[in-house]
Amino acid sequence: MLEATNLMVFYENMLALNNVSISCRKNQIVGIFGANSAGKSTLMYTLSGIMEDIRKKEQMAGGERITVLGKINYLDQDITGIKPSQRARIGIVLCPERRRIFTESNVLENLRIGAYLATRAQAKETLEYIFRVFPALEKLKTRLGGFLSGGEQQMLAIGRALMAQPKILLLDEPLMGLSPLIQTILVRAIKEIRDETGISIIVTEQYARPVLPIVDYAFILENGAAVMEGTRDELLDNPDVRAAYFGV
Repeated sequence: MLEATNLMVFYENMLALNNVSISCRKNQIVGIFGANSAGKSTLMYTLSGIMEDIRKKEQMAGGERITVLGKINYLDQDITGIKPSQRARIGIVLCPERRRIFTESNVLENLRIGAYLATRAQAKETLEYIFRVFPALEKLKTRLGGFLSGGEQQMLAIGRALMAQPKILLLDEPLMGLSPLIQTILVRAIKEIRDETGISIIVTEQYARPVLPIVDYAFILENGAAVMEGTRDELLDNPDVRAAYFGV
């Protein structure tokens, strides 16, 4: 469904992604694990196309020179050079790190903003589905985003991404800074979304243990390079991986 081959991203002379190749098949949950500065967010920005926008803006402003190499195929189409808006239209939607909701808009307004690619019928159906997956949001429909807890904001961010009708959903560190209880709720919801809608999901996390039970396949990044990959069971069978990334 989505296949990235030999991705390399340079920020001036710093190598942020080093020859990374990953893939995500239909109805699959793929994990991308690694420490801070391993390249996880750079990878998500590159897959979603946002890196192209960042690169062009820096170039126009005479700022940091960004170079992107490699190839991205989606549904047998080469999308390497197309804009993030075009990628969203064909179903690649990013839910960014640190939520980035509209804090001065309420929950319902945030969700409706996310529906810019949906028909009226799709928006209505998806809104009802989001309130079923995240019942807490339905009770908070009129509350401003800035007055939500961290967990509620993350539910809202995922819900807003779903309103854009993704075929493949990119979740960048959705569990960051949240309590173990909220992490458990969100992980359960992510699996439910895949199982019930068939949306493929790529999720990045620094700590793999909360997400590990739901991934079908995973890649481990270190210093911008994919140093290991495998199924959930294959990675858990490696004692070095278990100690370094899964805390077991």
